Amino acid sequence: MPPAPPLTLDELYSHFPDRSDRPLTEALPGDKVPEPYRRLLVHSHHMTVTVEEFYGSPVDVKVLDARLSGNDYARKIVLTLRGTGKVVQFGIVHIDLSLLAPAVSDEIVSQKTPLGRVLIQHNVLRTVLPVGFFRALPGATMTDWLGLPAPATTYGRLGVIYTDYKPAIRVAEILTPV
Repeated sequence: MPPAPPLTLDELYSHFPDRSDRPLTEALPGDKVPEPYRRLLVHSHHMTVTVEEFYGSPVDVKVLDARLSGNDYARKIVLTLRGTGKVVQFGIVHIDLSLLAPAVSDEIVSQKTPLGRVLIQHNVLRTVLPVGFFRALPGATMTDWLGLPAPATTYGRLGVIYTDYKPAIRVAEILTPV
C-alpha cells in the first residue's frame, strides 16, 4: 500500500463553497490527545464502530451538505445516536467513487447509512489510516450542528481509507465534546 498523500482540513473543505462552519484547529500528535478522545480517535478502526461501542448504541447518519460531480463525492455529516438523536460526531469526507463497486457507491450516495457501516456490510477490503490529530474549536454553525449550547473544545482526526489498496476516501472526523 503506498503512503497516504498529505491531507488537510482545508483540502476537504475545498469541495464546498461555504466554509464558514470550518472549526479552528491545532495539530496534535496522537499521544497528546487526552482521554477519552485518544481511545476514540487514535486507532485504525472505523469511527462508526468506535462511537457505537463507546455510546452503547447504533448511530445513524444525517447529511448536512453533499456534492456529486462525476465520480467525486463529498459530504458533511453528523452521526446521531439511534433513539435519542444526540449528535456524537461531525464528519467531512471526499470519496473517489470510481474506486468502489457500483453497489457500494450507490449506497453511499443514497445518504441513508453511515460510511463505515456501508463498507463493512459490503465486505470491502479496506484499511483505515489516521494521518493526523487535532484539537478543534467549532464556530457557531458547527456548535449548532453538534447540539452544543456554546462552542467547546473537542478533538478530531484526519484519515485516509484505502479500499483494495487504493486511497479512495479522505475524511476528517470531529467528536462532540465528551
